Amino acid sequence: MRILLYILILIISLSTSLISAQDFKGIATYKSQRKMDIQLDSTQMNEEMRSRMMAMLKKQFEKEYTLKFNNHESIYKEVENLKKPSGVSSGGMQVVVMTAGGSDILYKNNNENRYVNQNELFGKIFLIQDSLEDVDWSLEKETKNIGEYTCFKATFKRMVRKPKMKVKIDSEDSKESEEEEKEVEEEEVEQIVTAWYTLQIPVKYGPGAYGGLPGLILEINAGTETILCSKIILNPKGGININEPVKGKKVNQKEFDEILDKKMKERESQYDSRRKGEVHSIKING
Repeated sequence: MRILLYILILIISLSTSLISAQDFKGIATYKSQRKMDIQLDSTQMNEEMRSRMMAMLKKQFEKEYTLKFNNHESIYKEVENLKKPSGVSSGGMQVVVMTAGGSDILYKNNNENRYVNQNELFGKIFLIQDSLEDVDWSLEKETKNIGEYTCFKATFKRMVRKPKMKVKIDSEDSKESEEEEKEVEEEEVEQIVTAWYTLQIPVKYGPGAYGGLPGLILEINAGTETILCSKIILNPKGGININEPVKGKKVNQKEFDEILDKKMKERESQYDSRRKGEVHSIKING
């Protein structure tokens, strides 16, 4: 009888261990950065001014995010104290970065194949509700280590709009303000997105909209942007809370994209009408 009891306890213990091993909960920290390669005519901007501008832009795109996840759902958001203003100035030069559709709070539910993105757009809060995108990842054999985790490579191709760059310079020296303008129109180009994911954390999540792989994504390379996981805490002692956002005007992704495009054009037009008289002004849409 005692032997049967020991066997029963062993079976229960093994079953509990297996369930615990499959129940992944954690918090991952990501940092993003973007390579800036802006070619400017030397008659428009000297090297010192260009260096200052590039340094300011670099700071604009350096951000930190947290991803809380379990087997079924996740929530991703930017670390509040690292948020930066959308425009900075130095030495008579102003850099205005007009961003499009960032994720303020991004909730995903894999069991129900849906996401909710609470996004503030020019002072108004939207609640974007839609289905998760089925990405056609290509799983490759190449591996590398990120911290203590062995990661596998995966890629997919997508068409993206190449950011439009508009450069304008006003001169204060002349009686009549002279303005030079160079503009590169938007065009669609093919982009290869590369992800590095680890099977050691078998959840289908990653930074931002990325996911759908058989393990947690620790690094993303997409065009000029790199997002890298810098820290992971598995099964934290205090547990984790994942609360789906509920505040905001409800729209689907297509409706939000149309609103965003309209608002960005309005904002660009308003900025152009107000900016006369500045010494140097550079505006980048991306």
